[in-house]
Amino acid sequence: MFLPNTLYTPTALNAAMAASVQKEQSLQRSAAPQDNLLARSVSGFVAHAPTEKKIALYSRDYYLACGVGGILACGLTHTAVTPLDVVKCNMQTAPTKYTGIFQGFRTIVTEQGARGLFKGWVPTALGYSAQGACKFGFYEFFKKYYSDLAGPEYAARYQNLIYVAGSASAEFIADIALCPFEAVKVKVQTVPGWARGFGDGLPKFVAEGGVGGLWKGVVPLWGRQIPYTIMKFAAFENVVQGLYKYVVPKPREECTKGEQLGVSFAAGYIAGVLCAVVSHPADNLVSKLNSTKGVSVGEIVSEMGWMNLFTRGLPLRIVMIGTLTGLQWGIYDAFKVFVGLPTTGAKVEPVEEK
Repeated sequence: MFLPNTLYTPTALNAAMAASVQKEQSLQRSAAPQDNLLARSVSGFVAHAPTEKKIALYSRDYYLACGVGGILACGLTHTAVTPLDVVKCNMQTAPTKYTGIFQGFRTIVTEQGARGLFKGWVPTALGYSAQGACKFGFYEFFKKYYSDLAGPEYAARYQNLIYVAGSASAEFIADIALCPFEAVKVKVQTVPGWARGFGDGLPKFVAEGGVGGLWKGVVPLWGRQIPYTIMKFAAFENVVQGLYKYVVPKPREECTKGEQLGVSFAAGYIAGVLCAVVSHPADNLVSKLNSTKGVSVGEIVSEMGWMNLFTRGLPLRIVMIGTLTGLQWGIYDAFKVFVGLPTTGAKVEPVEEK
């Protein structure tokens, strides 16, 4: 079969090619709006894509983050040293039976098994988590609050008073949260056979002493914890400044996050040793009050004597609290770094007298 010769003429071929080009251009024009729409959509999505939210300093989220850091710092560390705490409390309440650190460990393991060293870990974890949230969260709040009251000039000049007032205010609240758990913990740890743990210990404690009995030791607890916390925060803030000024060979701003956390741990350990010394007499009182029913503070002082009140169980408490406080500051500042916040203890330049 043959096609007509007219289809192969130059005129016919040119006309066919022109029609093909026009058709292709028409298709491109119809697709262009869709391509432009897609490009605009992608561009708009990228421009409005959600970005990582930063926590503003001194905002509600900031204080909540500090509270969570406090839960991790205090709850984890106090729970981890429960065996040391068990031995310490028994040395304080039964010194004739538990005459030393290693002898105390042996006696408890021999009589109660290794599980005896972990008695009271549940109220320890719950109580010190609650205390840590209040201690660190409210410290950051009150430090800012008192600084604003004083104004920039006086806040810089009297920064130690700001640290003292902020930490004391925070600990006053924190101990109210801690006290019920501490009361049950000490009883479980120091009275053999009284209760297996917090679950059966709490209702038994309430049945014996009433709900108010859970806060019987709050005043001695304030006496132990408020000086401890003042030293913990004020000493830490000053030691951090001193380490950056005299020990660390470069400014804080040039240190890596790891180096800054190392400074936090070192300053925390030094502060912890001082904390243990100033708060130890009240710690002896709290242990005795919670382990012995119906005894008064005066009777405990008469029985123990002033020397024993200040020294009984002190070496173990120095080791325990020094390590504990160093770890707490390390964990707390590590969490702050994790959520994008600066480490604690930024240097405050003093204001010159006019």
